[in-house]
Amino acid sequence: MPQTSQAKKALRKAAKKSKINKAVTSEIKTLMKKTQKAIDSGEKQAQKMVDQVVKKIDKAMQKGIIKKNTGARKKSSLLKALAKRKK
Repeated sequence: MPQTSQAKKALRKAAKKSKINKAVTSEIKTLMKKTQKAIDSGEKQAQKMVDQVVKKIDKAMQKGIIKKNTGARKKSSLLKALAKRKK
């Protein structure tokens, strides 16, 4: 357990930030799964869903919640699947 007041505050901040980051990553995973299903079933709104997920991923990368290459990989896989479906 932290002894000083600064350490206690740092622990509180870390816990709060961790909770927020976990929520964002969870939301991205959920959106990715829903979007992938939409692409596979050939829904018309798949393009809008992909745009929404890409925006979320970009924002998470910008804030440092997910790493740059991880975000790029996730975006690439979605866009590749979408392009394959459009053919």
